[in-house]
Amino acid sequence: MVCCTKASFCLVVFAAVLLVSSFGAEDPELKECKHKCRAQQRYGEKQREACVSRCEEYSRQKQEREHGGEGGGGGRGSYGEDDQSSWINRDIPTTERLQKCLQDCETRHGTDQDRCRSRCRREYESERGTYEGDERQGEMEEEGQEKQQRYEENPYVFEDHHFVTGPQSQHGRIRILQKFTDRSKKLFRGIENYRLAIYEADPLTFLVPNHWDAEALVFVVKGKGTVSLVTKDRRESFNIKEGDILRIKAGTTAYLINRDQNERLVLAKLMQPVSTPGNFEAFYGAGGENPESFYRVFSNEILEAAFNVRRDRIEKLFGQQKQGAILKVSKEQIQGMSHHEEGGIWPFGGGESKGTYNIYQEHPTHANQYGQLYEVDYSRFRSLQDLDVAITLANITRGAMTALYYNSRATKICVVKDGAGYYEMACPHMMSQSHESHQRKQPEGSRRESGGTPSYQKISSRLKRGTVVVVPAGHPFVAVAANDQNLQLICFLVHANDNEKHTLAGKRNVINRLEREAKELAFGVPEREVDQVFRSQEEEFFFKGPRQQHWGFSDM
Repeated sequence: MVCCTKASFCLVVFAAVLLVSSFGAEDPELKECKHKCRAQQRYGEKQREACVSRCEEYSRQKQEREHGGEGGGGGRGSYGEDDQSSWINRDIPTTERLQKCLQDCETRHGTDQDRCRSRCRREYESERGTYEGDERQGEMEEEGQEKQQRYEENPYVFEDHHFVTGPQSQHGRIRILQKFTDRSKKLFRGIENYRLAIYEADPLTFLVPNHWDAEALVFVVKGKGTVSLVTKDRRESFNIKEGDILRIKAGTTAYLINRDQNERLVLAKLMQPVSTPGNFEAFYGAGGENPESFYRVFSNEILEAAFNVRRDRIEKLFGQQKQGAILKVSKEQIQGMSHHEEGGIWPFGGGESKGTYNIYQEHPTHANQYGQLYEVDYSRFRSLQDLDVAITLANITRGAMTALYYNSRATKICVVKDGAGYYEMACPHMMSQSHESHQRKQPEGSRRESGGTPSYQKISSRLKRGTVVVVPAGHPFVAVAANDQNLQLICFLVHANDNEKHTLAGKRNVINRLEREAKELAFGVPEREVDQVFRSQEEEFFFKGPRQQHWGFSDM
């Protein structure tokens, strides 16, 4: 009896030792989880600690499930990739995940593809907002991390990953910027029915004829080409070159040649949809399987009656083209498309193009050793009037800057044509959002109303070729070129009719127009002290810029 009792006691002790050992020894997967947390360079110390705590909590719950605790042993029993993503990486937005999602959307068509892309971007922005919210709760360990944080929070800047690829082939592509309101409905409501697209084509290529359910304003960023427009009455063709502006009306069948043997053709297109606000589609009649011709969706009976030919001929015609929307062509084919009897080619020789306007053909509105500004509105190119759009091109000399200025009613959609630099903008919206978020986190009794007093946040970002920046009306803005290269900005000004550009520094700044009493009351100092600041800059719109070591980004 004593022996049995001792044996039972030994078994109980042995089982307890095993149980304690299983709980006391650190799970290798838990160890790996902690290591990944501590390796996150973008986290501050507090965020790394919180990540480790989440690993430990998950490990505790897992072991409870395995040993009959809460959950009844129904857990997976190990850290899978999904677990690690949710516990370690769930707050880290990656452009790779966005690109994978967008690629999956390419298998869909039409509005399904648009909805899929929108969902990808919404999830990306939501994840990024969650991550940045967590980052703001902790103290940043280095000033450089704070600058990167502000850069990532900037909703006014669009980079490569904000574009999706539309019609394409191995010889070129059309990239379409996401809807502005996908990024922020509040900030971009005024331009929600505008889209931006970039067309890029290799030398000696042909874009298959198509039409869009949108008005298109085209700026030739680079290269030479010939565009042909077919309306119900005629066909017209225009030679285009860098700096040309061309309007293509909605529903016009258009096709395009890059007639240069060496240089790529790049176009920037501002699209204004006419069917579905904020969304537009390309329609290819001439084509086959790739690009798919819209004729193919109609029943054979309809096509036989419409064309008055047999079905087999129709099927053969629309089953041949499979090479994509942008095709490689020979010099002979280009020559054949460059000598039209109907409509003709404009210009004849070196004459002025009938359907285009070149932004360089008149003197710049502002020019000095620090830069040049070219502007085209409806007074110079009548096709712009009913679109309520203007176009500007700023060439900022290396190391120089624009004046601080704002537009009275126009919102600027700017594309960096070439070069590098940065910009700064005063924004009341971001500060108010930050204030609202802060207020929500405060105890109810400690919240204070702002009393309507305006406050602003500096919005800034690096600029490089292809970057898109939106500057809303009324927002003071400045652009600065890098010290080693010029910065060129192409800007579409939406709501441009009756717009006025107001400079805030330089010879004709708005403060210089105030009366003495207004200056003294506004600044609380004698007029001479105000003038010592606002009348010291003798240049008008382009100035010598700050030294590079004063820039807001250390890695430029």
